[in-house]
Amino acid sequence: MALKVHGTVGSPATFRALAALHEKDLDFEFIPVNLSAKEHKSPQFLAHKNPFGQVPVFEHGDLKLFESRAITKYVAEAFADKGTSLIHKDPKKSAIQTVWTEVEAQKFDPTVAKLGWEIVLKPKFGMTTDEAVVAEFEKKLEPLLDVYEKRLTESKYLGGDSFTLADLHHLPTLQGIMGTKVKSQFDARPHVSAWASDILSRPAWVKVASMLTK
Repeated sequence: MALKVHGTVGSPATFRALAALHEKDLDFEFIPVNLSAKEHKSPQFLAHKNPFGQVPVFEHGDLKLFESRAITKYVAEAFADKGTSLIHKDPKKSAIQTVWTEVEAQKFDPTVAKLGWEIVLKPKFGMTTDEAVVAEFEKKLEPLLDVYEKRLTESKYLGGDSFTLADLHHLPTLQGIMGTKVKSQFDARPHVSAWASDILSRPAWVKVASMLTK
């Protein structure tokens, strides 16, 4: 059964799903969705792809999934014998991995995505960066990265000694923010800095990120 991803180049959620597929060395069809043309809000897309009008949408035969973290989890489990093992089988290790996937979704992503919006995206759209918001979220990021630094002194990766979804889920927002002044907060924490450099240099992610230059 063919694998298909309906998504948009540059979309963090789309890139998160694509990273998992590349880590698994899977062949798939990428079907671009034009957000500028509101294709994701069309009646057909809402009825047959995602009722919330967002990307990505993943198809495997008669299965359709949206929400990038649900897609990566399915890919990791359905293709467990392919490519990189992205999940732990041991219940205790799996639980730790789940903790850090939740931390990414509930704490890291909202904070870093807000900084990315203000520092990276607003200028691209001709909008003015709100420096007060930047300062607020930079301050929120500091204690969060302190927790990451402590965790990464205990294991090479967030979910343990091997790369898992807990790390992979960070990649899209991490990629965007490391080209800004916020990188200094990561650089100030040696274990966080080493972890970020490690996961951003993975061949699967490099392949995804290269789509931005095509």
